[in-house]
Amino acid sequence: MKKTKFAILIFMVLIAGFVLTTLWINLQGKKVPEKGELPSKISTGGADMRLEKIRFVEDKHGRRTWELEAKQIQQYQDQNLMMLEDVKVTYYSTDGRVFIISGKEGKYYQDSKNMVLVGNVILTSNDGYQLKTHSVSYTHSEKKVTTPDPVQIEGEQLSLVGKGMLVDMEAKTFKVLNQVKMQWRGGGRG
Repeated sequence: MKKTKFAILIFMVLIAGFVLTTLWINLQGKKVPEKGELPSKISTGGADMRLEKIRFVEDKHGRRTWELEAKQIQQYQDQNLMMLEDVKVTYYSTDGRVFIISGKEGKYYQDSKNMVLVGNVILTSNDGYQLKTHSVSYTHSEKKVTTPDPVQIEGEQLSLVGKGMLVDMEAKTFKVLNQVKMQWRGGGRG
């Protein structure tokens, strides 16, 4: 039982990395907002383009795969940078799981496809797990998600805190790096 819950947790973090990667790759101007949600385009100091109150949705073969909502996106072409404010990404897995990751600010580096999400970063799953931290970074070339910040993971039968996290998406590994404390609660057999 403990191994199953931990495997679900690892899967949840890997999905978050996959969601962020897919989102940013597809956000390169290929997607349009859903009907009735046309964003306003406003020129702003330094930014080449600004979109407000946006919602992007990707459907593949008639099935919704992910949604992005943000209060604002600003694009800086000379820096190959996109800045996002009040970001929420919902990922719909093929097995019926739903993962939502949100944060106050996001940065997407278009040339490297690297991403950073900062400020009250929360990842939740519809099976009851929640991960909280201050920031996460995704390095596309290495397929790794990291944070040096404190991490808190809560589930029905598990509570884990620590400092620093490394998720290697290719190796399918998840590590909380330092000061790890875990509390196992629950009446099930483990």
